Amino acid sequence: MLVVTAVAGTMAGTAPASAGEPPAGPVAPAAATVEEQRLDRAVPQEILRRSGFGSVAGGFAAALRSADSYAEAGRVVDRHGSALWRRAVDRAQGRGPARGDLSRDDDRPLYWARLGMTRELRAWEPRFALPAAARERLLGELERTSRGQDAMDFPGAGRTGGKGFKRIVLTGFDPFTLDRDIRISNPSGATALALDGTWLRTPDGGLARIETAVFPVRWADFAAGTVERTLRHRLPEADLFTTVSQGRVGRFDVERTNGAWRGGFPDNENVSRTETVPVTGPAAQPQWTSTTLPYTAVVAAETGRFPVYDNTSVTEIPVGGTEPVVRPDGPTSGSTARAGGGGNYLSNEIAYRATLLRDRLGLHGTLPGGHVHTPVLEFGAGNTDPGTGTVTDPGFVRNRLDIIAQVRAIVAVAAAHR
Repeated sequence: MLVVTAVAGTMAGTAPASAGEPPAGPVAPAAATVEEQRLDRAVPQEILRRSGFGSVAGGFAAALRSADSYAEAGRVVDRHGSALWRRAVDRAQGRGPARGDLSRDDDRPLYWARLGMTRELRAWEPRFALPAAARERLLGELERTSRGQDAMDFPGAGRTGGKGFKRIVLTGFDPFTLDRDIRISNPSGATALALDGTWLRTPDGGLARIETAVFPVRWADFAAGTVERTLRHRLPEADLFTTVSQGRVGRFDVERTNGAWRGGFPDNENVSRTETVPVTGPAAQPQWTSTTLPYTAVVAAETGRFPVYDNTSVTEIPVGGTEPVVRPDGPTSGSTARAGGGGNYLSNEIAYRATLLRDRLGLHGTLPGGHVHTPVLEFGAGNTDPGTGTVTDPGFVRNRLDIIAQVRAIVAVAAAHR
């Protein structure tokens, strides 16, 4: 998700869910979002149909209609959101029927099915009062449960539990730039589905467990603290973490440095933000954070067909300067961030937030963590035109499977050198 550009705009965030009844107020159905409005196009409908996920939103809507209280609606949201995540993970990992001819490694059915559910929840007119704020809490719960954000669960409690294996946290992203090509898949999201809850053997003979979650490509959710809320209690349990996103064509990058700057590229709601990354405690906010992944070992290892680079480049405004300067060897002392190695879009931001959280939790010296950019997931030869191309092809599937396998290998190497 490597993009560097700038425009301006705003967007509302999502409040956490509440278990109690909402205050009295009018029923307040909401209009479909920009993301949800793309659902009715031919490609999303084909993806849902060919994956067996086409009935997900309808089943959720029917369950909502049967809810006679806010508390019951909360239970419906939790149950159906969690079920969608489990179903997507099971499909990716070969459990249960495929229910369609799309390859199991495809992350797009989860994305489009979730949007179908959120659209139904926005439009729902219950038989009881549901103020806008209460609806937002339900939407927040649906987002978290359907992304696996509340489901990361390592065997053994705390950092003293789970002896005999290492615990790895890995995150991915939704598809993005869908107005350019609505067929797009995100290999980082596909990797999260493929690896969630799995075990791997590391090159040193050790055993590791991976727990994953997927994040939206929306500036507002990050400003509302979705990364910190998800990872705050997971990082102290972990032995290693890596945020993952799609980056450059034909290569992997281990991003050495992350910058505290949003460059403004439009998100999936076509909203843009150009500003310092908004975090709590801004007075103590650093301009840069650094990876603690074992990048030398990862780059040197044979992990797959794509080359892997230790990317040290950043863009900064030096002390006393006014214009951005590209620094191939990292930031200079006292400089102001304009792009980390991973750019200034949400991939850089998740890396910045996760590593800043690591540092604020006092784990910098003990917890390896950082960001890995995958190659761009490309369609096969003859299928590159979004106006005439098909939603999948053998080359597209092969590229995605190779990227997933190489992320897994990279994680195994990193865990062995922890």
